[in-house]
Amino acid sequence: MALHRFASFVAACTLLLIVAGGAVTSTSSGLAVPDWPNTYGHFMFSFPIDKMVGGIFYEHGHRLIASTVGFLTIVLAVWIWKVDPRRWMRRLGWLALAAVIAQGVLGGLTVLFFLPPPISIAHAGLAEIFFCLTVCLAQFTAPGWKAGYRDAAAPPLAGVDDDILRKLSLVTLAAVYIQILLGATMRHTGAGLAIPDFPLVFGGVVPGHWTWAIGIHYAHRVGAGIVSVLMIALAGHVWYHHPGRRELKRPANTMLFVLLLQITLGGLTVLSGRNVTINTSHVATGALLLATTVVLTLRCHRVRFASDATASTAAGASAAWRADRSSAGARA
Repeated sequence: MALHRFASFVAACTLLLIVAGGAVTSTSSGLAVPDWPNTYGHFMFSFPIDKMVGGIFYEHGHRLIASTVGFLTIVLAVWIWKVDPRRWMRRLGWLALAAVIAQGVLGGLTVLFFLPPPISIAHAGLAEIFFCLTVCLAQFTAPGWKAGYRDAAAPPLAGVDDDILRKLSLVTLAAVYIQILLGATMRHTGAGLAIPDFPLVFGGVVPGHWTWAIGIHYAHRVGAGIVSVLMIALAGHVWYHHPGRRELKRPANTMLFVLLLQITLGGLTVLSGRNVTINTSHVATGALLLATTVVLTLRCHRVRFASDATASTAAGASAAWRADRSSAGARA
C-alpha cells in the first residue's frame, strides 16, 4: 500500500511538472535561462531565490520541479526493484527512470539549440509518455489491481474479457496521444491563434484558405472531434455491456467530464487570445484526459496484464468468499 501511495505521489508530481512546462510555453519563457544544466552559471539548486523573477521564475521553477521528479523516480524504481516480485513491473520501473533521464536531456537540448520545434515537440511528447508510465506504475501497485476489483458483498472479479472493449480503448488512447502531439505542434510552431474564432472556422466549417499554421490548427480541432466520438463510444460500451463494473464506469465517467472541460478550455484559449492561465490549464487538462484514458485502458486489459500470482490470489479469495457464503447458508 505504501508503494502504491508513493507511486501515486510521483504521478501527481509529474502532472505538476507538465503544468510547469505548460506555463513556460504559455509565457514564452523557454529561453529566460539561456544556459543548461546551470542557471546563469549557478548550480541549479544554489540559484538565488530573489532572482527568480519574470520568465526566470517559470523556467528555473520548471527545472527545479523536473529535478525533484527525477529524484523521486529513482526512489520509485529502486523501491519496485526491491519489493515487487513481478519481473515486468521491475522493468517498467527502470523504463520510467530512463524516460525521465531522456526527458531531462531533451529539455536541455531545447534550451541549448534555442527552442527548435522538432526538439520542443519531442520534449512535450516524451513528457506525456513519462506521465503515462507513472500512472501505470500507480495502477499496477494498487490493491484493486492486485487482488481483483470487488464490491463489499461480492467476490473478487476476474478481468473483463471483452475484445471489442480492449480494442476500442487502445484506439481511443492512441487518438488522445496523437491529439496531444498535434496540440504540442500547434503550440511550438505558433499556430495557436491561426484560426481566431471558435467554434466556427473563419465564420464557416472549413478554412477558405490554407497555410501550415492553419492546417495544424484545423487538424487539432478535427482531432478533438474524433477523440470525442471515440470516448463517447467507449463510455457507452462500458455503460451498456458492463453496467455492474464500477472499476470501469468510474474512469469512463471521469473521462467524459474531463473531455467536456478540455473542449471548453480549448475554445476559451482561442477566444481569450491564449490567456496564460487558460492556456496552461488546457495543457494540464489534456494530460489528465490522457491519464484517465490510460487507467480505463489498463482496467479493460487487466485479464491479460495480471500476473499468475495475482490471478491465483484473486481465485483463492473468490473461493474463500464462496465457502463463507455456503457456510452462512448452511447455518441459516
